[in-house]
Amino acid sequence: MLQARDTERVGSTKEKVGYFDHERWDVYQASLELVVLISVIVEEFPRGKAYLVDQLQRAGTSVPLNIAEGAGEHSPSEKARFYRMAKRSATECASILDVCQRLRILDGKLHMKGRELLLRITAMLTKMARAGST
Repeated sequence: MLQARDTERVGSTKEKVGYFDHERWDVYQASLELVVLISVIVEEFPRGKAYLVDQLQRAGTSVPLNIAEGAGEHSPSEKARFYRMAKRSATECASILDVCQRLRILDGKLHMKGRELLLRITAMLTKMARAGST
């Protein structure tokens, strides 16, 4: 089992050992941007909105996780299934952002930035799901 001192040593490596295929994909990198943006967005939420914070963070994190899981599948239909799940999570994020805007707890600029990123991600995932299911 790794101890704290071991993880510091491992974490100090300057170069990656290698890459997983999905790490090179634009959709994966965009989904990581989404996770970071969500982190920025929820920092501004007022107290009493923890349910929205939790839902948005879970849905946002689900996007890159499902992309990575789909990339690891061999079956085209299984790949497509995970890419569709990632897309559903992305559209859930878009809906949560809309709710937050309507509740006036989300700045208009952050709302637009999130929507633009989510539109880009869902377009890529739609193509990937179609390609994976054929």
